[in-house]
Amino acid sequence: MRLSCIPATYFMDIIEGRMTMEAWIDLAAALGLDGLDFGQAWFRDRRPATIASLRRRIEGRGLQACMLTCAPDFTHPEATGRRATFDEMRAMIELAPQLGAPLIRVTAGQAHPSVSRDKGVAWVVEGITKLLPDAEAAGVTFAYENHTKASVWQYPDFSEDSAIFLEIVRATEGTALRVNFDTANPLVHGEDPLPLLRQVAHRVASIHANDTRARGRFDFCVVGQGLVPYAEVFTFLKRTVGFDGWISVEEYSRTGEEGFREAIRFVRDAWEAA
Repeated sequence: MRLSCIPATYFMDIIEGRMTMEAWIDLAAALGLDGLDFGQAWFRDRRPATIASLRRRIEGRGLQACMLTCAPDFTHPEATGRRATFDEMRAMIELAPQLGAPLIRVTAGQAHPSVSRDKGVAWVVEGITKLLPDAEAAGVTFAYENHTKASVWQYPDFSEDSAIFLEIVRATEGTALRVNFDTANPLVHGEDPLPLLRQVAHRVASIHANDTRARGRFDFCVVGQGLVPYAEVFTFLKRTVGFDGWISVEEYSRTGEEGFREAIRFVRDAWEAA
């Protein structure tokens, strides 16, 4: 297992310029991580020289970029919106290998009120599968997440309900699409994580280790202090699945650097004990 982190606590700070990506790289190194995640929305400056400078800093700190965390809206009700999503994801496919990231997190898109389930599923499957050849050619893996809601979205995720998520996973069986499994998101939707994980385990490429104190709503906390049954989840991944990929700690407790340290320590210890 290799350990990364997505700093959800600082996500908007980086988007709005109160924290730099260079500062995030330095913090990740200080936290003793193997790698670190980056957010799509952070990259206003996408010039190759800028990305190359970030990569030098990452590698100079003994780290690897793990994942480029994207939030494509494949379910946009307008064809122009879906085309913009497609074009943006092609740009992300070009950016990820420049950064050194082997994984791109993808989402279904928003639950736009005017989009039916059947139409939304069809658009998601079509959008992702059309992009897969480009991703494979670039040497990056698409990892589809059981997601809840992006911070920059108006609506929740179209496939927040596990039945829709599973429909899309099954419709893409046999393709290069993998799964990024978030441990807390099922609980936010009022579901249990382990039964869902068991159904997609053969497709899992990466894990977002997240936690929540409440069932059925957002109440994120330091990982290990909430409702996620980590002993069972990690034992299943380690002993039954033989998972040995990236686990990214999604730190969203807003408790500062100490929250990161507590979460990372917990995940390391829980994985070792599993």
